[in-house]
Amino acid sequence: MATPLYTLDILRLAASTARWARLPAPDASAEKRSPICGSRINVDVTLDADGRVSELGQEVRACALGQASAALMGEHAIGKSAPELTAASDALRQWLAGETDSPGEWPGLGIFAPALPHSARHAAIRLAFEAVAEAATMAAR
Repeated sequence: MATPLYTLDILRLAASTARWARLPAPDASAEKRSPICGSRINVDVTLDADGRVSELGQEVRACALGQASAALMGEHAIGKSAPELTAASDALRQWLAGETDSPGEWPGLGIFAPALPHSARHAAIRLAFEAVAEAATMAAR
């Protein structure tokens, strides 16, 4: 029997995105959309003096996969630098594309293994990671 795409763990994660709100005065913001499914994510960041994310805000209007990905990103983005966030986004993209066997070092991304054969769902999974990497890179300039 095939593993379901929307596992209980993914649905639990998806339900946890409501705790993040947009930041009132971020250093930078980025919005990403998936043209395939219409998912949209806005990510706000504030960086500390060392160039690491000190505050994170999100507005997530996405399917369960996009919401779960945003939750995982949000859980671990604080304390990361723009290059670290870009590396995580790149590793996730490469894994989803079948270019590597691992989603990288970001905790919990293996939860999306059931989505690997569903390429139309990959963009929704990547949105939050692409947005936080872009926002942190803009803020670091």
